Amino acid sequence: MPPAAPSPILRRRRLGTELRRLREAAGLTGDQVIERIGWASASKLSRLENGRSRPDPDDVRDLLALYGAADELHEELLGIAQEAGDMRGWLRNFPVMTQQQRGFAELEAGCAEISEYNPVIVPGLLQTPGYARHRIISAAQVAEQAGDPETGDDPETEVRARQARQSLLTRSPDAPRYTAVLEDAALGRRAGPPEVLHEQIVHLCELAVLPNVTLHLLLRDTRIADWYLPPTAFSVYRFADPLDPETLAIEGGFTDVMSTEANALNRYKVAFEWLCSAALSASDTLSWLIEAAGRLTDTAPEPTVAYGPATAPVQRRRDSGRLTTDR
Repeated sequence: MPPAAPSPILRRRRLGTELRRLREAAGLTGDQVIERIGWASASKLSRLENGRSRPDPDDVRDLLALYGAADELHEELLGIAQEAGDMRGWLRNFPVMTQQQRGFAELEAGCAEISEYNPVIVPGLLQTPGYARHRIISAAQVAEQAGDPETGDDPETEVRARQARQSLLTRSPDAPRYTAVLEDAALGRRAGPPEVLHEQIVHLCELAVLPNVTLHLLLRDTRIADWYLPPTAFSVYRFADPLDPETLAIEGGFTDVMSTEANALNRYKVAFEWLCSAALSASDTLSWLIEAAGRLTDTAPEPTVAYGPATAPVQRRRDSGRLTTDR
């Protein structure tokens, strides 16, 4: 697999930040820029600086000329503008991608590190098709019964989109470092039938031994710091380019919120450290998962992953539920 393509949404934010900095350094207000360039829309510059619109390279050239940007910076920002607008080229990496999944895939592309916590669901990057299918169909049923005319895309398309996102955990050579804290409720009997849960747990065992993946299980009665209770599921994304802003994604069940605000990020990073400290270690988590897989069915073969730190690579192949280690 080729190296990760730059994330268009991150490119737009990076470009907007640089354009705002250049405008302020030039001592110009937004209204003055609009008047001098002759744009008809007063909100055009605001959308561009806030990363909310796909940039036109000609517009960026006009702004850079007005701001007197140095030649080297001029070429760099034009390159970023091309990447920010190249949705078609970026989406070639994801031949099946729904609108809902695209936002997360854009954030994940180009990531150097991802930290995730979810109290009730296995995070999307770790879900098997069977587990994902149950989550997608049940959510669509809620929307349908609520009279929502837009109940989402075809469930199988959603499943394939989620699988497409998961490829980043095993891409070579620049797979991100991924750490997740999940609670045992996400793997409880309410989450799906035994065969689906067994497959999901075996899959987690496979992922837990990848060198770039660390999984922590938080048991339901474990105390977190001074009786802290996480309010919601969240993810923190750090990117390979140090100038791309860290991003926080907060999952609210039916809506998602994205933020690059430093105070919010710092609070959630502290919360994630507390969660990791309270949860089982990576090796104990793997042991728990192996035992849980064995308890789910009497006939399912026990995964053949060795106990110990989750560092050894394995051949990720499933044969009647059995994990193999023959890479």
